[in-house]
Amino acid sequence: MTTINYNGLSVFIVVAREKSFTKAAAELGISQSAVSHSINALEESLGMRLLTRTTRGAAPTEAGERLLSNLAPYYSGIQAELAALTELREKPSGTIRISAHDHAATTILWPKLAPLLREYPDINIEINIEYGLINIVTERFDAGVRNGSQIANDMIAMRISPDYRMLVVGSPDYFSRHPTPQTPHELISHNCANLRLATHGGLYAWEFAYEGKSLNVQVSGQMIFNTSPQMLTAAVEGYGLAFAPEDILQPYIESGQLIAVLEEWSPYVPGYHLYYPSRRHALPAFQLVLEALRLPTS
Repeated sequence: MTTINYNGLSVFIVVAREKSFTKAAAELGISQSAVSHSINALEESLGMRLLTRTTRGAAPTEAGERLLSNLAPYYSGIQAELAALTELREKPSGTIRISAHDHAATTILWPKLAPLLREYPDINIEINIEYGLINIVTERFDAGVRNGSQIANDMIAMRISPDYRMLVVGSPDYFSRHPTPQTPHELISHNCANLRLATHGGLYAWEFAYEGKSLNVQVSGQMIFNTSPQMLTAAVEGYGLAFAPEDILQPYIESGQLIAVLEEWSPYVPGYHLYYPSRRHALPAFQLVLEALRLPTS
């Protein structure tokens, strides 16, 4: 039976994930030569190459990719359990990393989690704005936030917001120069601010519903963004139409800066859910995050 140095496996996971010996050494707090020695010893014991070295870094071989995909979840689990043991004897502490849309981050995460930072100074909150559907385990996030319809079956999900409505808006100046659309189909003749979806590289199709029937419209325009605040700015300044959640649009609508159209076609979408692997629930700091974000029951 092959004898494996398990410390070498943990070093390999960091190098393969970072694709760099230098970055791995910095993260692990050891020298680059020590990292190289660990990887060489691991490859020698296994009798196969796990990483391809280049002048720009390191890339996993086919065997390395297989080893990484199978070991990384266990490695993350071990780290989580060790952190949990540490927190059992100390007050809640540590960094909680969450991936979320900017809308959820602005309207839900920050307002509800900010008070934790004052009450628990040893807790750190990292919120990463991401529209793509990522693997939160391999990307080392403690949790993610997405609409309820987008949650993977192997995750625990907790609702943190009610359903919300999407609206099409434009400025008075824009509508003084362009006709008001009466149906979603007419949007194809308007200058619309598009949203680029990172996961697929495509543009988000605006979603509508009327009398129980759904309709998606692929709009076009001069502007493409990968987060929604820029879309809102473009609409307010009269460059085109935007499609965004009603709650962030409401102040602009009430002030007259934006006008909502196609409201009878505007659908409600499933509310946001926080999702996470089951082991994260054990961490005291994460438990506080759950309680802060949990949607009150009526």
